[in-house]
Amino acid sequence: MGAGSLVEAAMLAPMTYFADPSDDSMHSQVLLDVARALQEDVGSGDLTAGLIDPVRRARARVLARESAVICGAPWANAALRALDPAARITWHVAEGQRCAPDQVVLEVEASARALLSAERTALNFLQLLSAVATKTATYVEAVQGTRAHIVDTRKTLPGLRLAQKYAVRVGGGTNHRIGLHDAVLIKENHIAAAGGVTAVLRAAEKVAAQAKFIEIEVETLAQLSEALDAGATMVLLDNMPVPMLREAVRINAGRAILEISGGVTLAGLRALAETGVDRISIGTLTKDVKATDFSMRLQELE
Repeated sequence: MGAGSLVEAAMLAPMTYFADPSDDSMHSQVLLDVARALQEDVGSGDLTAGLIDPVRRARARVLARESAVICGAPWANAALRALDPAARITWHVAEGQRCAPDQVVLEVEASARALLSAERTALNFLQLLSAVATKTATYVEAVQGTRAHIVDTRKTLPGLRLAQKYAVRVGGGTNHRIGLHDAVLIKENHIAAAGGVTAVLRAAEKVAAQAKFIEIEVETLAQLSEALDAGATMVLLDNMPVPMLREAVRINAGRAILEISGGVTLAGLRALAETGVDRISIGTLTKDVKATDFSMRLQELE
């Protein structure tokens, strides 16, 4: 399948969670992501790499310029092998492991043209996904010893949601819903339009079989009590101060999964986790990421 047809297939492919790097559905999605990226960057051909003798081979080393949790190997591998199927790739830092500054994380031997053309695409995936995994790991470490899980959101780069959600898991976090199609998250406007908390939860029962979960957002303790009385099994506590969160946990008494959302910062994270909630969803894991700095160095082979 060519790059163009892969891009077309990507538009029709169902979005499902990746199980692990060897999972068939993940492999297919990785190929689709890489095909789109190469089509965007290489297009009809790399004019500059075309100046290089096509039979010339080279060895490349990828260095991390800072400490990071390495993530994105499946995408980097796919980008390199898309342009040279015979590329010999050796990872010195495994997926999910932390590298040191200036450490060589990857070595590749391949066609010089292929290395030059695939370089930016491979590094783009590696720098983005390592950044997400590293940031997630920082937040996960901050809540260690509590019951709280760090959860992602839908605030992702368009077209790379599954890749970023994979990176969250590599960093030790937990995935929320993929999108609007696989779970129900009832927010303030849904409640208002449906006629109240109880009414909207009754309506949600009609689609329960199609949803991975049904969650309702509440802003007050009164709404929490009404949601629990109506049978809610998952409740999102929106922008509640710490004392109110503690009271919410007491009122809940283990009846529903409690999640925190809104205004979460790393500085205040531990206090939120210590209230006893089950989940803390954080958009910044995938939205406000600073790319990890990697560089590739080529050496011509005799």
